[in-house]
Amino acid sequence: MGKRIRVQRRGRGSSTFRSLPHKRISPSKYFTLHKTGVNYPLTASVKELLHEPGRGSPLAKIMLENGKVFYIVAPEGISVNQQIEFGPSAHAAIGNILPVSQISPGTLICNLEHHPGDGGKFVKASGTYATVVSHTSKGTLVKLPSKKLTYINDLCLATIGIVSGAGRTSKPFLKAGNKSHWMSAKGRMYPTTKGVAMNASDHPHGGGAHKSHSLRPTTVSRNAPPGAKVGLIAARQTGRARSVRARQRRIS
Repeated sequence: MGKRIRVQRRGRGSSTFRSLPHKRISPSKYFTLHKTGVNYPLTASVKELLHEPGRGSPLAKIMLENGKVFYIVAPEGISVNQQIEFGPSAHAAIGNILPVSQISPGTLICNLEHHPGDGGKFVKASGTYATVVSHTSKGTLVKLPSKKLTYINDLCLATIGIVSGAGRTSKPFLKAGNKSHWMSAKGRMYPTTKGVAMNASDHPHGGGAHKSHSLRPTTVSRNAPPGAKVGLIAARQTGRARSVRARQRRIS
C-alpha cells in the first residue's frame, strides 16, 4: 500500500510543516494612523531590538509619545533609545516613518504599505530596499527590489532606510545541523529526499534503477484534483531552456 507523498502531507499542514507560534514576538505592522486624523509627526522611541526565530531581520519595538507600542523590521542604522518621527511632515531621516507622497525621489525606503493602514506589506526581507522614483497624479511611482515599477497610494506609509541584516544569505551554514535548525524555525522539512531515490510504494517517481521517473511525467494537469495537483503544474517545458542547449551546441 502506498503513502501520501511529501507535498501532500505539507498541504495538510501537520506540525512537522508549521513553525512554532509560541516563539513569535509580534507581526511587523505600523500603528494605524490614517484614520486618526493626525496631521503632524508623533515622536517615538526605539525601546528594543529583538530577534524573532524564523525572521531574517531584527524587530524594532517602537513606543509612541501617546504610549502606543508596535513592532517593525529594523532599518539599518537605528539604535536603542533613538528618537524617531512617525506620521505626516516627518523629516526624511533614517528610521523615520512618513507617507510616500512626502518622500523625495531617489530616497531608499523599506516596509512599504500596499494600501493605507495595512501596516506594511512590501520590502521587509533583510537587506532589501525600494526607491521612490517620482510623484504623479496616479500616485507615487516606486521601484521595488524586483525592479518592478508600481504606483503606490500617496497615503501609504514607508520607513526611510534599508532593512537591516544585509549579507545574511552570503554567510555559509558550514554544518548540516545549522541548516536544520534554520529550516525548523521557518517550518520547513529538512533534509528532503528525491522522489527517484525512493521506493515505488513511496513516490510515483520511485523504484526501478532510481535513475528515471519510471516513464511518469513530472508535470501535472492544471485541472488535476486537490492532492494530485502537485509538482510542475501545467508547465510549458521542463529542464534547461532550449536556447541554453542551442548555445552549448554552437560552442562545441
